[in-house]
This record gives sequence, structure tokens and C-alpha cells, in this order.
Amino acid sequence: MKTIIHKAESRGEANYGWLIAKHSFSFADYYNPERMNFGVLRVLNDDIIAGGKGFGTHPHDNMEIITIPLKGALKHKDNMGNGTVIKEGDIQVMSAGTGIMHSEYNANNDMEVNLLQIWLIPNKKNVKPRYGQTSFKNIEKKNEFYQILSPSKNEQGVWIHQNAWFYLGEFDKLEKCHYNLNDESNGVYIFVINGNANIEGIDLNKRDGVGIWDSKNIEITAKPNTKILLMELPMSI
Repeated sequence: MKTIIHKAESRGEANYGWLIAKHSFSFADYYNPERMNFGVLRVLNDDIIAGGKGFGTHPHDNMEIITIPLKGALKHKDNMGNGTVIKEGDIQVMSAGTGIMHSEYNANNDMEVNLLQIWLIPNKKNVKPRYGQTSFKNIEKKNEFYQILSPSKNEQGVWIHQNAWFYLGEFDKLEKCHYNLNDESNGVYIFVINGNANIEGIDLNKRDGVGIWDSKNIEITAKPNTKILLMELPMSI
């Protein structure tokens, strides 16, 4: 088993007034040659956007883009004809493929929105652009991990063009569990959204991350009032 630890305070930071962003990996003006990616996980941004503000229309291509609001709501618009609002308890995915144009704005003028923006390098280039969105309302479970993303459109949650699986775990009591990889050649990146956890003997706090590879299963002990995002994904690009 191999591991790499990214403590919350080690992340890059950008403050534009309307946007405060924490970068787990190199992004925009934050560059760290040792923090370029974890396998196909290229971007993990923890963004806080002021009321009524947001990202104007801009392009992407050949990237799988996942957005998970943690607080508040985000207004989305794109050149595929989608105009939606995503909120806490939702997950959004875009397969940028041959190219998309989109904007994302805080849907409220009087409160911040906090979201995770995640980019994965796809396993297919130049696919037809695609948008997907779903709610966790009917699939969420307490004190265990539940799947929110996979490579298959027939599985629970959204799907992407990559051999990756995402799970959320929300724990209101001390819980010890084992995660068995879907694909033993993959690695796992675990991000503690809130609370505290011990991952394979490593103590993690709010917004800490750990990458693990060369392991078939992972032991996780979540403390009470803890929320964890687990991302299983290929290590080779």
C-alpha cells in the first residue's frame, strides 16, 4: 500500500473577493509540480462564491467535470440548452468532450454557495458533450458509503467516461468500515468534507485528503458528525 497525504492547510488558495478557492491540485495561478494530479483526478477545488456572483460563460473540452454543492445553490447554463439549479444534495456532471460553453452563478443574492468542483481526465477523447444531474434524496444512507457516480449509465448516481466510482459517507456515530475496490488496479482519493476520520491509521480532519494505491481494500473509521467523499479512479492517464 502506498499513500500521499494532503492536509487542508497545504492547499493552494486564491481570493478574488467574490470567490475564495482552495486547490488540492495545481490550478490557475497555483502551481505545485508535486501536486499536479492523483491518477486521472486533475482538479479538486473547494470554492466559496459570494451571493449573485459566479463564473461567466467559458469553454471546456475533453474533461469530465463534476460539481457537488455543499451549501447553497448554483445556477447553471450551457450551450447544450441546459438551464438548471443544483443545490446541496445534488451532483452535476458534464462530459466536455469536443467542447462546451457554460456559466455557473450563485443562485442566491443573499448567501454564499460552497461547492466542490472536480475534474477527471476522461478515457475517451472528443466524445459528444453531455450534461447530467441527479439528487441524492432517494439513495442517501446514514453511516455507510453510498454510490453517487460510476462508469455505467445503468448504475446508481451519475456516470462519466472513466473507470471511476464516487461514494459519499455521512456518519452521525462512530463507524468502522472497509472499502473494497471495484477495480484493484485503481487508486482511491478520500476527502474529508466535515468531521474527523482515521484512514488506514492516518488521522484526517476537515478538508484533509489522502490518496491510496496498491491496495485492494481500505479500512476507514469515521468519527461522529463526519462526511467523507471517496473517489476510486485509475492511476494511469
